[in-house]
Amino acid sequence: MSKRFSLAIILFLFCELANSQSNFILPNVERTRINFQLIDNLIILPVEINGVTLSFLLDSGVSKPILFNIIDSADSLKLKNIESIYLRGLGDGDFVVALKSEKNVFKIGQALNVNQDVYIITDESINFTPRLGVQVHGIIGYDIFKDFIVEINYGSKFIRLNDPKTYTYKNCKKCETVPLTLVNNKPYIDATVMTTTKNVPVKLLMDSGGSDALWLFENDSLGLVPREDAYFIDYLGKGLSGSVYGKRAKLAQFSIKSFHLNDLNVAYPDSAAISFARKFKERSGSMAGELLKRFNIIMDYSNAQVTFKKNKFFNSPFTYDKSGIILEQSGSRVIKEVKNSSQLKTDQAAGGIMVLEAYRYQLKPAFNIAELRPNSPGAKVGLMVGDLVISVNGRQTHALKLQEVNSFFRGAEGRFIKLVIDRNGVIMTFRFKLESLL
Repeated sequence: MSKRFSLAIILFLFCELANSQSNFILPNVERTRINFQLIDNLIILPVEINGVTLSFLLDSGVSKPILFNIIDSADSLKLKNIESIYLRGLGDGDFVVALKSEKNVFKIGQALNVNQDVYIITDESINFTPRLGVQVHGIIGYDIFKDFIVEINYGSKFIRLNDPKTYTYKNCKKCETVPLTLVNNKPYIDATVMTTTKNVPVKLLMDSGGSDALWLFENDSLGLVPREDAYFIDYLGKGLSGSVYGKRAKLAQFSIKSFHLNDLNVAYPDSAAISFARKFKERSGSMAGELLKRFNIIMDYSNAQVTFKKNKFFNSPFTYDKSGIILEQSGSRVIKEVKNSSQLKTDQAAGGIMVLEAYRYQLKPAFNIAELRPNSPGAKVGLMVGDLVISVNGRQTHALKLQEVNSFFRGAEGRFIKLVIDRNGVIMTFRFKLESLL
């Protein structure tokens, strides 16, 4: 994608998970609306589990709900019937040990499931909160999509879960409806990409859990490869089984029927990291958040179709990180701030009035460099992994969200960047210009 680690938090479960007999229902209503946060093209929404409200990533590529980062909530969640299993996801690592819990009560808006399985990952290193800058406790996908007709309104940042028995489609001349294929509980659509020489039909996973625009699996015979002089190696994201690296490039055009997007970002992930993904031989790659967010979408598993409509993001430019810097939120740091009101005090000895400034100390997010691309502008000037970023172009980072800090690094080529960092207690200043590699 266009950004620091593209935030491809692509969390597919490629293990064979048994189908549960549980279902979500809408007691006494035909639909329910849930507002969400859109963070780096990812949908973060509230999900209540056994009476505890947590933040979940809506990932259409995941088969069963997964929980992680729940140390503070573990006792109150009262998880039941726990047994150990193994999960496999994207990344260059091995299987992940998890706990399976049965018969949990899930509530999303007014949608209710009183018999929901959930998988708990206890490894504290598997935590996507630092890379997003907002709290994320888990992932959910198929269990929502299988039971409802799901409207995803990226433009207004809400989803609506509709009862398939009562849902009525509106007449929409500006929409395109395409067939949806489900394989191992994951949704695939047919699209077309234009390489440098020809149009190529592709079958893509609809992956709302990835923040890149488009991933393609390299295939020489189909021409799905980047030009030798027009790509660079980059960190693409983090999956359940480790980091994912690959080639970043540009693609001439992407099409779904009459909808065409030009000059978009594409990534070609390393084959080792996606070996499980390629077990579905017809699959050519993934259509992820940076593309999906340009449409308002109706996912209809019951009728095996998906409907797209352009929204306000459709013509937004495709950008990407030009600094080589990947930041993450690494806890908090203490910030000394001046209170709004000052106190006045008469100083008789000095013969005048003295202003007393009142201070307060607050904990604010701390952002450090987690990855640094070799030979990138950031690396060339001497920045190092672990550096704590204090300010960027004069803006104090503690007053910004992580995605706001990262937006500085996705500017135009030649843009000047000034970083003030803390390296083991030593304050240092670095200057560089953004460099386009595509």
